[in-house]
Amino acid sequence: MLRGRWIGMLLLCLLVAGVFAWLGQWQLERAIETDPPDPGATEQVQQLTEVLEPGQYLPEPLVGQRVETSGVWVPEDFIVVSSRFNDDVQGYWVTGQLRVDERTSIAVAIGWAPDRATADAAVKELEAGADGSPVDITGRIISDEGPQVPPHSDPEQLDRMSPAALLSRWHDIEQLDVYRPYLASTTTATAGLVDISSPAPEEMSPVNWLNVFYAVEWAIFAGFAFYLWYRLAKDAWEREVEEFEDAAAAETV
Repeated sequence: MLRGRWIGMLLLCLLVAGVFAWLGQWQLERAIETDPPDPGATEQVQQLTEVLEPGQYLPEPLVGQRVETSGVWVPEDFIVVSSRFNDDVQGYWVTGQLRVDERTSIAVAIGWAPDRATADAAVKELEAGADGSPVDITGRIISDEGPQVPPHSDPEQLDRMSPAALLSRWHDIEQLDVYRPYLASTTTATAGLVDISSPAPEEMSPVNWLNVFYAVEWAIFAGFAFYLWYRLAKDAWEREVEEFEDAAAAETV
């Protein structure tokens, strides 16, 4: 182990272990939230524009944040999304494109319906009432669920609340800025719809245990670097001893 070759190998292992130790420290720093949101922060209604900008991803601490905004409904863009649960009862959401600025829109889940017929009737009523009058909406900002390929039996069916998928069916979208998340309305539902059940999100733990697990992994990797050096050096020593013993045995013969 005192030979130059193995001392050089030890220095290399020290460098590798140092990198692993730095990665472990970095993971630990990310594992503990030093400035967690205040309890009940999501229940304090804020202006949509103060929470998020169009096109931005929704940070995890803001998921479920209550916001308010105003705008006008875009006619013909009331779309039904299926597989929506309200207090464990499966049904449908009626969604709409709310134009909150001249060329800025956000997808809004307006209300829940227990069956498709009720949802379709609500769409017709909402379209008839979309006369360009401004409306005030309060709700929870929720991350995009991601688009999903519709079933072959109904190519128009939507099973996920995805602003990206809704955008492909909206009208007047040229040069349009769109919010990535959607707004689950907590404003009293209209057009025969039921209010969407939207309880407050659970308070997050200030400790991210996944990052703690990663930090432990990096520490193990750092220790393994030294073990690898020891194991290689010992194997080389054992080979030399074996060769010496073989040579000694050959001389006696």
